Amino acid sequence: MKHPLVTAAFAAAFVALALASGAYRRGALVGASISGLTALASIVAMARFARGSKPVQRALAVMASAFLVRILLVALGTVAIARAGESIYAFVVAFFVPYFVFSAIEGAFVHSLNRGTGTTA
Repeated sequence: MKHPLVTAAFAAAFVALALASGAYRRGALVGASISGLTALASIVAMARFARGSKPVQRALAVMASAFLVRILLVALGTVAIARAGESIYAFVVAFFVPYFVFSAIEGAFVHSLNRGTGTTA
């Protein structure tokens, strides 16, 4: 159960960094918040649905679904930030930098599910 805790710690750290970004705070805060919240939802859903048979396949299905939700939220967030007159660049950077960190954590979680399943092909 360490992956959700690591995800939560990184999400809090990225939101704190966004709060310290000065004039670009609003756009960065929206980006970091969306990225962190979707990462937390994804890792919790992966942990929940990865029980039972075929845990890796179930976790990958959750990961793919979360990716699609993130694409939609990036589009909506970009439109909202642009209409508010805030920095789109701050939003995009604050979303995607944490996204890659969270993707690595999710990948490590999926990899941990594959241990001890027997022989591999």
